[in-house]
Amino acid sequence: MSDAVPALVRIGIVSISDRASTGVYEDKGLPALKDWLTSALHNPISFVPRLIPDEQAGISAALVELVDVEHCDLVLTTGGTGPAPRDVTPEATLAIADRVMPGFGEQMRQISLHFVPTAILSRQVAIIRGKALVINLPGQPKAIAETLAGHERASGIFAAVPYCIDLIGGPYLATRDEVCKAFRPKSAQRPPAT
Repeated sequence: MSDAVPALVRIGIVSISDRASTGVYEDKGLPALKDWLTSALHNPISFVPRLIPDEQAGISAALVELVDVEHCDLVLTTGGTGPAPRDVTPEATLAIADRVMPGFGEQMRQISLHFVPTAILSRQVAIIRGKALVINLPGQPKAIAETLAGHERASGIFAAVPYCIDLIGGPYLATRDEVCKAFRPKSAQRPPAT
């Protein structure tokens, strides 16, 4: 099986911003997500992007569409997770959840606390809907990369994503160790793809 090509993975990427969605400024979230995921995974990726305003019903509808209609295995959002009145991404995400995965949000805040004390204001959540994992990430490209990859003092959250996807019935995600080494029990590991 070592000569098998990694499976195609469908990844929904959602940037949530009133101003970027109306063209007031250029969205940086979608390019940051694409760049990091492309560098981290050996798998061929089919990205399904969305740039939407901070509207709870619209965010929930976009997430449902990405999972139920577009059949994304993983959905990553960026933006709308702070304490401001328009920050409703966590509520929109929880509204469509089958199960909540609190460890992801806890770890993202731990990572960010190494850089800024305002990390405690972040309200990111992660959920499972059907056979998809949905994770709210921070809004800034630098913070996106930090929380996904981690740093010398804290493990990034993406190290746990491939095994979570395995457990919920998704494709096997093969990571590039130099960017982010996936953690799996030995019984769940496969030989590297070529």
